[in-house]
Amino acid sequence: VTNIVRRYTGVKVTVEDGTTFAADAVIVAVPLGVLKAKTIKFEPRLPEWKEAAIDELGVGIENKIILHFDKVFWPNVEFLGVVADTSYHCSYFLNLHKATGHSVLVYMPAGQLARDIEKMSDEAAVEFAFMQLKKILPEACAPIQYLVSRWGTDVNTLGSYSYDAVGMSHDLYERLRVPVDNIFFAGEATSMSYPGSIHGAFSTGQMAAEDCRMRVLERYGELNLLQPVMGEEAGLCVPLLITRL
Repeated sequence: VTNIVRRYTGVKVTVEDGTTFAADAVIVAVPLGVLKAKTIKFEPRLPEWKEAAIDELGVGIENKIILHFDKVFWPNVEFLGVVADTSYHCSYFLNLHKATGHSVLVYMPAGQLARDIEKMSDEAAVEFAFMQLKKILPEACAPIQYLVSRWGTDVNTLGSYSYDAVGMSHDLYERLRVPVDNIFFAGEATSMSYPGSIHGAFSTGQMAAEDCRMRVLERYGELNLLQPVMGEEAGLCVPLLITRL
């Protein structure tokens, strides 16, 4: 999406190849990093309070280097790690074997270390992670497969998760969630209860869809046009807790 034109009667969304879509309303669920980069042009501009919420919320980076081994050689614990003076000497591995039965460890660098690793090739990033693992387990064998994420430089994300920056207003998540006329917002950065999580993104998507549905119903006055987004028992469900990707 490159452009969203907002009018009282509806919205027009333009994508990269020039195709346009007209609708009564739109839900914007792109990551906060994309909103910060202003790769989507809003016409007219979003209100100052909305732009301030986008600007003042922080975006963190945490990547995953997934290492698949031909056998398990580590202890049956949830995490493996070492605490050190600098992030370059700290090691943090998630043991997926304990939860899934697969011989997989996930190295999870964050902050500046994650940014620096994104500048490496996949091979160099895996070698760095493996050297960190060998500091914990000197007899570790080399991985047979790997996968490297790059959330910070991926143009579709430009970051991993939102966070409250020091000294900023406490209501930024709420302000980011509030719709602007017929433009609704969803995503983990709009969740006041579960920011930075998949279940936060999922639940705000449901809320935005329901709010959007109600706006369309108010306009047309036909209850049978659209079905409720959530069933009658949805309010009784406990959100599925899934760790941040």
